[in-house]
Amino acid sequence: MEYLPDRNSRYKDVDYWDERYKTEKSFEWFGDFSKFQHLLQRHVMKDDAILVLGCGNSSMSSDMYDAGYHSITNIDYSSVCIDTMTARHDATCPGMTWHQMDARQLSFMDASYDVVLEKGTLDAMLVEEKDPWKVSSETACLIDQVLREISRVLKPGGRFLSVTFAQPHFRKRLYARHDYCWSVRTRSYGDGFQYFLYVLTKGEELSPEDVTLERRLLEEAQDSPNEVRTQEEDTESFLYCIDL
Repeated sequence: MEYLPDRNSRYKDVDYWDERYKTEKSFEWFGDFSKFQHLLQRHVMKDDAILVLGCGNSSMSSDMYDAGYHSITNIDYSSVCIDTMTARHDATCPGMTWHQMDARQLSFMDASYDVVLEKGTLDAMLVEEKDPWKVSSETACLIDQVLREISRVLKPGGRFLSVTFAQPHFRKRLYARHDYCWSVRTRSYGDGFQYFLYVLTKGEELSPEDVTLERRLLEEAQDSPNEVRTQEEDTESFLYCIDL
């Protein structure tokens, strides 16, 4: 509990993460790589070009490297994180790179990656939302910017893999949009509390169910132009849903 912020909104503050990364060696959101490796290996090839968003100080990238995934690019918006992880893994993971970067403005060319992977990064962007029935226009815009960038840098047939505690009836409301040009499929893992791996494949069509969902959300947004509905009621907060 040493690194818990005084309020959830601090999870969106780079200064909070800079200070945390100065002393914290490693932390795993939603379990380490071994917990979902059996799912990931079905969707990621060893020679795929992989981009990890919001890498933090997780051991996931180095664990993946040890498992044979050697073409990994890591980004985080904390310079302290990137400096620390570069120094930690430069010698042991040759070829794996680390860059300070904003996920809303990726500096990579279109169609650069076979896989984009995030674990808890989007959850951290959503923590300030207090009403589970709707997301503020500011946060909705932030998430949309990130998802558009992810779609842009994915190759045709590429996969966006998202690891989260958010159940499908919550998260698919953000992901199921024609604009992103991908399909949405869901896998789960964990004993007791379930975590989810979303697999979004670039160039595949949304399912009829997801098309209906998108249409309904667009209609709701037109009825309430100042609100972006994305979630159904949930009694569990961000902090209660993660392994601390």
